[in-house]
Amino acid sequence: MFLRLVQASFLAAAVGVAAVGLSGCTDTTLGSVQKAEKQLPREILDRMRAKGMARNAPIMARIFKEEGKLEIWKKKRSGRYDIIASYDICKWSGQLGPKFVEGDRQAPEGFYTVRPTQMNPQSSYHLAFNIGYPNAFDQAHGRTGSHLMVHGACSSSGCYSMTDEQIEQIYAFGRDAFRGGQKEFQVQAFPFRMTAQNMARYRGDPNYKFWTMLKEGYDHFEITRMPPKVDVCEKRYVFNSVAQGSTGFNPAGACPPAAQPETLVSAYQAHQSTYQAAFSAAAGNGVGPAPKPSIAGLEEARLVAEWSRKRARGERVTVEPPSVEPDGTVVATSRMGRIDSPAGRKQAAIDARAAEKKRKIDEATQLAAQKAAEEKAAAIAAASAAATQSETVVGAPPASAENGGTGLLGRVSSRLTGLFGR
Repeated sequence: MFLRLVQASFLAAAVGVAAVGLSGCTDTTLGSVQKAEKQLPREILDRMRAKGMARNAPIMARIFKEEGKLEIWKKKRSGRYDIIASYDICKWSGQLGPKFVEGDRQAPEGFYTVRPTQMNPQSSYHLAFNIGYPNAFDQAHGRTGSHLMVHGACSSSGCYSMTDEQIEQIYAFGRDAFRGGQKEFQVQAFPFRMTAQNMARYRGDPNYKFWTMLKEGYDHFEITRMPPKVDVCEKRYVFNSVAQGSTGFNPAGACPPAAQPETLVSAYQAHQSTYQAAFSAAAGNGVGPAPKPSIAGLEEARLVAEWSRKRARGERVTVEPPSVEPDGTVVATSRMGRIDSPAGRKQAAIDARAAEKKRKIDEATQLAAQKAAEEKAAAIAAASAAATQSETVVGAPPASAENGGTGLLGRVSSRLTGLFGR
């Protein structure tokens, strides 16, 4: 009992102190760690008991980009894992497909490991944990990037961002599992649920080969309901394999002779047979929603990374990063976005002054044109009135007694007519 208390205290220190240097995406701030100690809601604890899960039992997480879901799975007393909570991802950046280089704004895909020191209770994004990118597979491919997190604050530049309330629960699952003795937990990040229907929808995508490799690990978990053992050799993932002899797995080297449990091999073959039939049917039917955009590989990643660097330097950039069409055409919007750096804000102020000057000139021009139009209209109206008056004077009959003239002659004529008659 004393040993467990010491272990829990050590893990709490690792979670609460050693993680100060980590960040949600790129930033940190000191603050209260009380939010990192919030307990899981009663309804979740009740669900754990109903499923036969200990509160401090190990966990794992699964992420699905297209569906926008983050799932927490927890180990039952039987040794198998079962889902205990599912959350709507508040925001993730980039497109479907893996992360390639620093600044490409891609949220990673693959199999990652989270240890106590990757937990950050003092993140400026409420709470966070680093998913462990780049892993051995990423490093073997020369992929770069850092501070890739699951965090709160619903703001993302390559991370998986949750609401503050959600990350408090997700963080609590990891914290409790570490305090229960789990050394690390697995994060599986996928572009979508890797069903036969979805794989058929994306069979023409440039990332399809990478996704079929991830699917093997996905299927192993679907079959066993246990996080797969993950290794890398020949720059590819291998799952639930045990190297034979003294040679281990070298991410960039040749794969050593290895074996998998017979029961798993048999179950996987049966699963694949069913999957292939479903895939063929789905590919033939051509039904389902249209595929979502995905990153077009390293070329597009470098374009986006350059866009990110320019934006960070305060240069004017488009509101969205460029993209690459399947035919290789680079597409970029002409609409410019905001600038957040000091140099950018200075340039933005210059642009704002120029825009205000132009606005005033346009306004003065418009007022002058309006005044000229009004003066012209008044002149036309005056000329029209003068013409009408002239026509009335010229065409009027002469004044007479007969027509009711009002001059002296008219009045005399009227009196004479009155005295002598007509």
